[in-house]
Amino acid sequence: MIRVVSFLIGATLLALGAVWLADRPGLITVNWPWLGQAVDISVMTAIISIAVLVALAVLLWSLLRLVFRSPKLVRHAMRERRHRKGHHAIARGLIAIGAGDTRAALRHAGAAEKSSEPLALLLRAQTAQLSGDRAGADEAFRAMTEHAETRLLGLRGLFIEAQRRNDPVAARLAAEAAAKEAPSLPWAGQAVLEFRCAAGDWEGALTMLEMQRRSGMLSRAEGRRRRAVLLTARALASEEENREVARTLVLEATRLAPDLVPAAELAGRLLAEAGERRKATKIIETAWKASPHPDLAEVYANVRLSDSARDRLGRTQVLARMTGDHVEGALAVARAALDARDFPTAQAALAPLTKEPTQRVAILMARLCELEGDEGRAREWMARAVNAARDPAWTADGHVSDRWLPISPVTGRLDAFQWKVPLAEIGERPAIESHAAPPPRAIASPPLGSTGTDHGGPAPALEAPPVAEEPAAAPPAAAPTVNPAAASSATPAPEPGPTAAPARQAARPAPIVPLAQIPDDPGPDGAEDAEIDGAARPEAAKGESWQRFRQLFR
Repeated sequence: MIRVVSFLIGATLLALGAVWLADRPGLITVNWPWLGQAVDISVMTAIISIAVLVALAVLLWSLLRLVFRSPKLVRHAMRERRHRKGHHAIARGLIAIGAGDTRAALRHAGAAEKSSEPLALLLRAQTAQLSGDRAGADEAFRAMTEHAETRLLGLRGLFIEAQRRNDPVAARLAAEAAAKEAPSLPWAGQAVLEFRCAAGDWEGALTMLEMQRRSGMLSRAEGRRRRAVLLTARALASEEENREVARTLVLEATRLAPDLVPAAELAGRLLAEAGERRKATKIIETAWKASPHPDLAEVYANVRLSDSARDRLGRTQVLARMTGDHVEGALAVARAALDARDFPTAQAALAPLTKEPTQRVAILMARLCELEGDEGRAREWMARAVNAARDPAWTADGHVSDRWLPISPVTGRLDAFQWKVPLAEIGERPAIESHAAPPPRAIASPPLGSTGTDHGGPAPALEAPPVAEEPAAAPPAAAPTVNPAAASSATPAPEPGPTAAPARQAARPAPIVPLAQIPDDPGPDGAEDAEIDGAARPEAAKGESWQRFRQLFR
């Protein structure tokens, strides 16, 4: 509407001007001295003549400018045409790569290279990857690093290619270059952090972590947690060389992450050595309330080295009461009570856990029975410990470690280890022996080349008491295992030797971390009098085997 009004106003003013000039005709006299004459024309004629001359001059100048610029315009038109064809080829090539059409991708990549487009290098690299040409892909990514627009994309490609051919040096160089160019790149920062952690460069890892925090890649809580993990790792590395530096580092780690068990455990030990028992106690109690752990209970019990076993038991009971009925508290009290020879306290702590005992519970019960002089029950609990449920352990990406590590040895991920039951990841656990005594069955003979006696000789096949014949279709691996507790009250079974271990291990699912093979399974108490091929096993050999068996779980 505004444009229409403006146009009408302009046209009206122009018409009024023309009418005004027409009503007031005038003459313009042009003297031509070199021609010796004068020309008289009207004002309107002069205005029209000037307008025509200006239009002709502009048209002539445009024609001359077009003639002189025609070579440049032709080059520009050809370049634009090539760019359009290149963009079209790149689009078609990427579609072909997505569809898995290698032949079409190669054809479009060849057409795109003529356009000199930076994205043509990307198409060439991805086409080489699709066709399995690793050298061609690496060459294309290196060419991309020479252009400012595609440098980071080329470094990313070089990093991935180096990982595929298992070249950590080249992968680290590409990641370091990308992180230097753009510190806010998530993949580059994470890769550099993992590489420095794997090399033990904790100072460099802390520097990289600070760069990630400043660029906004990490939240405040995540940044504090990761910094605490790196400080703990650095403190563990410098513990033997400079305990003062290690104590300073780990105290900062406990301030950033009070629930980090390795940091609290190390801080408690170092502070106890320095005589700062009150501070060590406070740090351990804070971590224990958040995450009970046997290492924390051990450090808490020994915070004063001069204490007696009875004093350590009292301190452990105080710590266990902070978490109520937590299983770690009961196990810590049981261990301290056994060290103090307070058998009733140990029995009371372990009693609620014996319904579904784990390996640690069974081992502690065996130790309790041994200290009380009941060797038969001690052997029974040791036998139950073999097939008992797993206890929590430091686990990361399916790898189980006996100690905490700052990074996962499988993936290199920082702060990957968690205190949990390893087999909980796949939703199953080793088979636990049933409390009902199944009918005994014949034990298979050992494979060729195996040894079955304490002296290395071949083991004879063991035979069970005669029972009803089993169905022929039942596979050996599906036979139920014999519970030592129930078998001791039933018909005495023969004492299994080392040859029975392969059969037992094949009957239950293999755990993530295989248990150490037991050299001699003593079996239930009632099996001591059994004979193998009519000859009783020597008493001295049974005692020696029992001692070796018991030492495996101490």
